[in-house]
Amino acid sequence: MQEESVRTPSYTVPCDDYVHVVEFSPFSSGTAASLLAYGGNQFVVVATCLFQEEDMEVEGVDFNVLRAFHHDLCVDALAWSPESRLDRTPTVRLCTAAADRKLRLLTSDLQDRHEVKVMEGHTSYVNHLVFEPTEGKQIASVSDDHTCRVWDLDGQETAIFRLRSPGVSVCWHPEEVFKLMVAEKKGTIRFYDLVTQQAILSLDCGPIASADWCLSNPIKVGAVSGNDWLIWDITRSSYPQEKRPTHRDKAHLFRWSQANENLFATTGCPGKISSQLLIHHLGHPQPVTVGFATVGSCLSWHRTLPLCVVGCDRKLCFWATEM
Repeated sequence: MQEESVRTPSYTVPCDDYVHVVEFSPFSSGTAASLLAYGGNQFVVVATCLFQEEDMEVEGVDFNVLRAFHHDLCVDALAWSPESRLDRTPTVRLCTAAADRKLRLLTSDLQDRHEVKVMEGHTSYVNHLVFEPTEGKQIASVSDDHTCRVWDLDGQETAIFRLRSPGVSVCWHPEEVFKLMVAEKKGTIRFYDLVTQQAILSLDCGPIASADWCLSNPIKVGAVSGNDWLIWDITRSSYPQEKRPTHRDKAHLFRWSQANENLFATTGCPGKISSQLLIHHLGHPQPVTVGFATVGSCLSWHRTLPLCVVGCDRKLCFWATEM
């Protein structure tokens, strides 16, 4: 890969501590700005961000911290509820996972009311979680305990899917709310019918580090396995349509852009001094953007812009790319 293709971040925002996880809300905030949350050792910060690509009066990024919440442990995973909005009566609701194997449902009006609901059931590390995307009344989580669990907001388990290996990713599609996509470490991606609680489709490949369901085109699924990225058209085959080598040091995360169904990003293995970010376009043989983040460990796309964020050592790094 040519050195001149490496790009510094389009924008950076300083943070007080190492950022373990960062997520743009995939839902409208009801205002011009987007909601973003990031988590570290014992905190979750909720903020809004507005970029110059959205508002000509903004120089770079207008980043505004709404509130920092205490969190008992380091935040390992985080998901936004569609009920989080800033118009009318402001409400923020998100769910976190931590090393004590518990989920924490955080609800706040950003003023006096702040509730934490602890959900227990997983018996090992929780790798990923997601809210039901239309009403936000359920949460799905996957764990090293070989289960995918579905919870209501009272913390009751409404479904348990037994997996054959650790669950690494779980996705809920707004156009397919009765289906859940679950990726297993040993190399199977299954779609479950939440009504019958049965598996209805499976995709196969080698060991999976991360997988994602394309929000703008539900027939597309992507994943990273070993050094490669893979993409399926689920209407055509259980085997990937496209497969290409991407990171020399093993790939870690795969995330589709919400703004363009042909745009996606992958990251290299975390824990290195410098972690690689690659932004890919299906029409291009090479990555369209190459970036490096100091101890980068997470990845999320903006809801409407071709812009993604990586959490780093005491900062957030944002890369904007072309459609």
